[in-house]
Amino acid sequence: MRLLLGVMWLLHWLPLPILGRLGEAIGTLLFAIMRPRRAITLTNLRLCLPTLSEQERDALAKKHFQAYARSVVERGVLWWGSRARLERLITIAPGVPLEAIKAGPVILLCPHFVCLDVAGVAMAMHTPGCSIYTRQKSQVFDAALRKGRSRFHPTRLFSRGEGVKPIIRAMREHVPFFMLPDMDFGSRDAEFVPFFGIPAATLTATARIAAMTGAQVIPVIATYLPHYRGWKVSVYPAWEDYPGKDMFAATRRMNAFIEQRVLEAPAEYFWAHKRFKTRPAGEPGFYGADAPETRIPDTDEGL
Repeated sequence: MRLLLGVMWLLHWLPLPILGRLGEAIGTLLFAIMRPRRAITLTNLRLCLPTLSEQERDALAKKHFQAYARSVVERGVLWWGSRARLERLITIAPGVPLEAIKAGPVILLCPHFVCLDVAGVAMAMHTPGCSIYTRQKSQVFDAALRKGRSRFHPTRLFSRGEGVKPIIRAMREHVPFFMLPDMDFGSRDAEFVPFFGIPAATLTATARIAAMTGAQVIPVIATYLPHYRGWKVSVYPAWEDYPGKDMFAATRRMNAFIEQRVLEAPAEYFWAHKRFKTRPAGEPGFYGADAPETRIPDTDEGL
């Protein structure tokens, strides 16, 4: 693992166009050899984007592998690149919502696009934050990850087992909660809410925490800029009248928003996760028994 970190540190000195092309080449190789993950990706695309032809789904799946591998290769820039370099490469539009953060509790909603670490760094350059975190198996890599995420402002990282209390305390101290809401963690604290028309076990935590704290929910999504020029972090207006009294309807509203963003950058959404692993009672599964469990390595999780 020390060797891997050393390679990442050396690579971060390279210009982004070289890193991007290197990552895409690695992604092309992974698409060819990682059959189980490719199968999961293609299953998700078939379910969520049924109007695409088989050839179009194959092409999109390959682009997704390229985009994800590229994000891993470029992560060294986020961990060790100078602040000046990051400010040149990251465009935040319209800007970090500092006034909202000062005014009261804020949830920064960041769905699982491959560049989500860019969104985290973009916010951390301007404000402390807190999030849910899964400790990495390698202590060396875990320490590097924590240091990389906290080098501009302190970031409080909580485990899922700690529950919502430490998060709510931090939010009441005007520390925004960086929340990743769209993975399948089973049926606990979740509802089967449509995602591209398919019932998906979806955590209702976004709506519940917003209701408990009166927090503003402000979506933040990072995507690639064209021609390897860096990244764009889009900060959307706070959702009005959210969550309301109906937690299911509020969660459906969240999924609908994510769907719209996915359609804008379909190759950059994390399709290799078993998003529909948990099924309503009596309904068959979508994934073959030989397909391994997958998750995004080295990223925070939802609550």
